[in-house]
Parts: sequence; C-alpha cells; structure tokens
Amino acid sequence: MRLGALFGVCALVTFGRLARAAADATVPGESAPLFFVSKSENKNQVSYAIRLDPECRPAGETPVFAYWRMLERSPVAVEPLLALEEGAYGIGQQHTTLSGESGGSVVLALRSLPDRTIVVRTHRQGLTCVAEATTRIADLPARLFGVHARLAWPFGVAALEIAGWAQSDGHVVRETIRP
Repeated sequence: MRLGALFGVCALVTFGRLARAAADATVPGESAPLFFVSKSENKNQVSYAIRLDPECRPAGETPVFAYWRMLERSPVAVEPLLALEEGAYGIGQQHTTLSGESGGSVVLALRSLPDRTIVVRTHRQGLTCVAEATTRIADLPARLFGVHARLAWPFGVAALEIAGWAQSDGHVVRETIRP
C-alpha cells in the first residue's frame, strides 16, 4: 500500500447528505458521481465518476475517472487531475462487465490503495441511471462514499479513513489505515 503517494494530493470526506445524494442517480449518458477523496489540507476534493451509455452501461474501456472539485474556489469549479497526481489519485486498473440490456459493473483499484477492490454497479431505475461504488470497510460489505486523508507534517500521510454505509442495514462504517 503506497500511502506516502497520497501526500499533497489526497483529500476530508463530506460525510452526510451531499455524498449520499451525489452518488444516487444521473441521466443516461452523463457521468455519475460515485465517491470523494478529501484531505485535511484544504476543502478541495477528488471526485470519482463513471461515464455511462444510453443503456446505463459503463461506456468505453476506462469508464471510471477522477477529477478535482475545486471547492476552495467555487462549488462548481472542476479541473482534471495532473499527470503528477495520478500516482495518488489515479485508477490503477479497471475491468468492465456489461449485463444484458441495461447496466453493468466495473471492478477497479486506486493506485494508492491497490489491494482495496472497489466494484461499481450501474443499472436503470425508471428514466435515470443509478451507479453505486462498493468495497469492504472494517471487514463489512459497504457502499463507499469517501476517503479522508489526514496529512502528516511536514510530509506524508498520517492516516486514511475510509467511510461508507454498511450494505446490511445502512449504518455508517469507517476504517482507519495507518502507514
């Protein structure tokens, strides 16, 4: 696990309604927000999203992508990740499976957490597409909503807190990883 790669690029997760609402639904063909990475250094976040085709299936060879939400500047300002930031925030691998006429799944791992598999499932619900990222948090299957990096001074990562909702009953689950 390369936690040190997260220095200067990682991100404090918005725990609550914003994260849950952002992960719920989108119009077919648009990118669906999945989860956030935030850091103790400032309010900016890296958001992960998925490109979907009109049938709510993952679109393209690499449908899950990351981008900056520049919250220090504006609630709607976004920027792409820089090549230098790919080591901390980039997606190390992703494999797509399409299911029938609607929906599919993508299995991925972030470069900074290569041993933590994340599964993104998509499906149609009425006229919208629904996308959900799941992983194991505190050894429970959970819907991922964010990762918070507590940065160490002067360099490095003191800890990562991974957070989500347990699939069994929806309670918030957290796991702390220390380098």
